[in-house]
Amino acid sequence: MIKNDLPSISNSVWSATSKEPPVCSVFAGQHEADVAIIGGGFTGLTAALHLAKSGSNVVVLEAETPGWGASGRNGGQINPGLKDDPDAVEAFFGPVFGKRAVETSASAADLVANLIRENDIECGLSRPGWIQPIHNVSAKAGVEERVRQWVKRGAPLHMLSRAETADLLGTDAYIGSMIDERGGQLHPLNYAIGLASAAIRHGASIHAQSRVLNVEKDGRRHVLHTSEGSLHARRVLICTNGYTDQVSARLKRTIVPIRSIQIATDPLSEGLRREILPKGHSASDSRRLLLYFRFDEDGRFLMGGRGDYSEKGLARQFAALKSITRQIYPQLSEAEFRYHWGGFVAMTADHYPHLASHGEGVMSAVGYNGRGVAMATALGKVLADWASGTKERDLGFPVSKLKPIPFHFLRKPAVAATIAWSHLRDRWS
Repeated sequence: MIKNDLPSISNSVWSATSKEPPVCSVFAGQHEADVAIIGGGFTGLTAALHLAKSGSNVVVLEAETPGWGASGRNGGQINPGLKDDPDAVEAFFGPVFGKRAVETSASAADLVANLIRENDIECGLSRPGWIQPIHNVSAKAGVEERVRQWVKRGAPLHMLSRAETADLLGTDAYIGSMIDERGGQLHPLNYAIGLASAAIRHGASIHAQSRVLNVEKDGRRHVLHTSEGSLHARRVLICTNGYTDQVSARLKRTIVPIRSIQIATDPLSEGLRREILPKGHSASDSRRLLLYFRFDEDGRFLMGGRGDYSEKGLARQFAALKSITRQIYPQLSEAEFRYHWGGFVAMTADHYPHLASHGEGVMSAVGYNGRGVAMATALGKVLADWASGTKERDLGFPVSKLKPIPFHFLRKPAVAATIAWSHLRDRWS
């Protein structure tokens, strides 16, 4: 079970099957560091690992435990790229930084795999590829265009026919699909635990139950205060993503936390495993309110989708997720869904991650929009490069100004309306 969260979203298969985490003490007393990192998810832990390897004195302050937030709750899919296709990314960021953003996102899955291999992280990594099933005719052209743009850049994507899709998915619910051979999957909480353990081995200090209450400037250094101590640091990395709180109220207003939920079965029989996703692919489909599904390494079937903010809404969404799973896979009509859990995905108004400067010596990265395993890892490295002295103009991802979302206080009703409209469009378009 996930500790210190709603019971209705805490019965996680990842928590139930995770390895023993490293011992991380509560931060106390007065200390100094070259770099202070707020948040112990993929972004903060990757940054800490790279910085520690380069010899920096780095301290991570995590409000709960490493991987507690979205990093330890997601679907574990390693999907390359950003939400938008490469042409749109280059148009949005411009020819120089747009190209870098595309290249960084394209290589992000390889970065994840390399970190796992180099640091002997046991997290069930496999890379059979990521499939995007097409749910209706109107979505097909967009998927075909995505393939065309990536193939033009040398990426191993291609379209699959309806029959080929049915063979690889084990269902005839989709009219076709694309496959990205760069994609893969892992146990996300074990990946986070592995990153934390590796960072500690290389000299990083990681503290749990150490929520940062406020940050103040003291000359050319910054002071981070927790309930039991204070940390002086030359540079600060804010890596809180969908769990950003009032330690950076302005940053919090640049994202909208959207709850994503998942369900999982007990390990299925070999017969069912030969029928459903027989070659071990992961999938996330073309719906606006997409469904994402896969097996874990022990043969449990996982399905994920959009959640809700309220307890009643969550109960309805979990029931709906079970229902649509059985529609797509009638083979699972008798399967018991033992696990159900959820967490917040950080969405941005423009659907792009934001690497943002907060003034001298402070940088943040948030807003992975459902691509967090790969992109949080990639931007963690970019943050480490910046903290090590790389100029903003030379980073592998563009730095932007903080742009709070207008009327951010209305985010919950706005999200509810957007979800309702997206559901209708998925159903009828």
